[in-house]
Amino acid sequence: MARMTITLSDDLHRALKETAARRGITLGEIIESSLRAYGVKTEESAAELVARARSRSGLDEAEALDLAVRETRSHRRSRTR
Repeated sequence: MARMTITLSDDLHRALKETAARRGITLGEIIESSLRAYGVKTEESAAELVARARSRSGLDEAEALDLAVRETRSHRRSRTR
């Protein structure tokens, strides 16, 4: 298991420790859970997710790519307004 060092404000660190104590879990477990909730995935698990979504959608690869490009462009345009 990898280890890392992060820098947090004193207030956030205190809140993180209090939350972990209330829930009876470690700081690492809270951070891992938060990263998963934020959508952080390994390349392999992301590829599996995309493959499952594509197979359920009934789209071929070209149609799926076209849809992805259109949706990405639409999302980017809406963020710049």
